[in-house]
Amino acid sequence: MADAPPSVKIALLGAGTVGSEVARLLIDHKDDLAQRIGAMPEVVGIATLEPDDEALTGLPRDLITTDAAALIPKADIVVELIGGLEPARTFVLDALQSGKAVVTANKALLAAHGPEIYEAADANGSDLYFEAAVGGAIPIIRPVRESLAGDRIQRILGIVNGTTNYVLDRMTTAHLDYEVALKEAQEAGFAEADPTADVEGYDAASKIAILASLAFHMRVSLDDVYREGITEITPHDVAAAAESGHVIKLLGIAQRTDAGVTVRVHPALVPLTHPLANVGGAYNAVFIEAEAAGELMFYGKGAGGVPTASAVLGDIVSVARHRALGGKGPRESNYVSLPVLPIASSRTRFQIRLEVADRPGVLAKVAAILGAHDVSIETVRQPPSGGGDGRAHLVIATHEAVESDLSATVEEIRACDVVHAVLSVLRIEGE
Repeated sequence: MADAPPSVKIALLGAGTVGSEVARLLIDHKDDLAQRIGAMPEVVGIATLEPDDEALTGLPRDLITTDAAALIPKADIVVELIGGLEPARTFVLDALQSGKAVVTANKALLAAHGPEIYEAADANGSDLYFEAAVGGAIPIIRPVRESLAGDRIQRILGIVNGTTNYVLDRMTTAHLDYEVALKEAQEAGFAEADPTADVEGYDAASKIAILASLAFHMRVSLDDVYREGITEITPHDVAAAAESGHVIKLLGIAQRTDAGVTVRVHPALVPLTHPLANVGGAYNAVFIEAEAAGELMFYGKGAGGVPTASAVLGDIVSVARHRALGGKGPRESNYVSLPVLPIASSRTRFQIRLEVADRPGVLAKVAAILGAHDVSIETVRQPPSGGGDGRAHLVIATHEAVESDLSATVEEIRACDVVHAVLSVLRIEGE
């Protein structure tokens, strides 16, 4: 302890909801944090483009600046909370290349430029921590990167976007249409005015790319992730899910097979018996299946200023302790050369909802098409159509099938003369 520096200097780049909360926690609890770190945490500056933002109320005015680049040389630790790709990428690389430790919550940056950033950290012996980039307050990066480092992770199923989980939960529990549930999420502060990144699955895709890279010890980029959003989910889909004992969730899925890995984001039917089925509201959860540890689930608030600030502060304490007492965090683990497989080669179960002619022989025709493509039927239900207009509904659940076979099946079913419409096709996960 005698050789520890008198302080560890911290620069905060970005002072929105999360950044301003991190600043408050660092300043208000500095004496307590000093005991955990072994040196006094000293905020040398808070960079923001909006110095008069209400979020900064109560923070020392002499620390607030619009010149983020000027703070980097003054700091031991650079905390990047700007978001987006630029100028965040430039600031992070400048900090790492000058030997500074970096803490970031920027999932988009890591998903898009992870290899470049990891290499800069390793080349310069700099710590790079990013716990808040995936699950907000949920501790998931450290368990995957460190606690499970000796295990072999087989699959990850993650609800990693609070906006979409809130919308789907309200569609399920309150029987709302998608548009109504989304508006409610926006009014509650769970969705942005432009919700595209969330509802189209881009946010979740960035997060599952990061988790897949860590879990499988290989580089997985955003471009490797198959992505579908929730905008096409209807109340009819939600009702059909409930009738079959499922609930619809937007999942980020990373799975390792002998042939390679698949990484995808899409709505899926989750059995009501699975732990992820009970994750409601804007909460997040990550379910891990590991060879030795078995099944693990991490659950908590996936967003919000205070919860996310908690994860950021945890990283700051870890990095600051290394600065004060010696030691380094984990390096990038990138030694596996498995291919990232296209979605067409993935295997899962499916639920297909059809509107068909209400006459004998229809099911036999549909079943023949499925069989011709090596897609076998597990169950068939014919819920009441209520129309009395010569049409009926069929809900078909398949056994596990290859995605490309299922796609070819659906195209042929769509063209079949006894099929009026393919109402929806949803994957079934977690069984």
